[in-house]
Amino acid sequence: MKIRNGLDSLLRPEDSVLVLIDHQPYQLANLNSHDPQAVVNNSVALAKSAKAFGVPTILTSVVAERGGLIFPQITKVFPDQEVIDRTFINTWEDARVVDAVRATGRKQLIIAGLWTEICVAMPVIQALGEGWDVTVITDASGAISVEAHEVAIQRMIAAGANMMTWLALAAEWQRDWARTEHAGELTEVLIDHLAGSGIAFLWEQQLLHTPVPPEAG
Repeated sequence: MKIRNGLDSLLRPEDSVLVLIDHQPYQLANLNSHDPQAVVNNSVALAKSAKAFGVPTILTSVVAERGGLIFPQITKVFPDQEVIDRTFINTWEDARVVDAVRATGRKQLIIAGLWTEICVAMPVIQALGEGWDVTVITDASGAISVEAHEVAIQRMIAAGANMMTWLALAAEWQRDWARTEHAGELTEVLIDHLAGSGIAFLWEQQLLHTPVPPEAG
């Protein structure tokens, strides 16, 4: 297994592609590894972060007619994008998804979904075997129990996957606050989804009287 270290192992927005898997009502109804509200918040924050950095994002569901549509908070981030609805439990066995990922020309594959032990673990393990550099966003994923989530994470680590949270990923994409191209959009994501830190940022703006209001004229 290749050890991830060194600057080149860090994730870069220009090399990343995100796949969001099965963030649907059926899966959320039996989510017990996390607070369901937190998973919705984190998955939406992840989607918004990808959009802010221009990272291609593939949306996929499984049998949406019975399991429900992907959370509208996510699809609203990508309003014109088709959701790939599968019958395969393993997303990576659906050629439409794999072809969409390959079409981006990127090799840093980032995955989050419900449930971790099934719909995340299977495509991650298969993609790793095919040579992809795979990262799992653990707090935008979730399982039917804490044990199921943790065992799945250990299984994927053993297969060579990288584990991160949505905020760690966003920070890695940003890397340097002197890079202002996406800093404004990222700040809006932090305000909306980072709870106390987002509120503290607004408070800081209040105390410093920033941003400076435009002059009347």
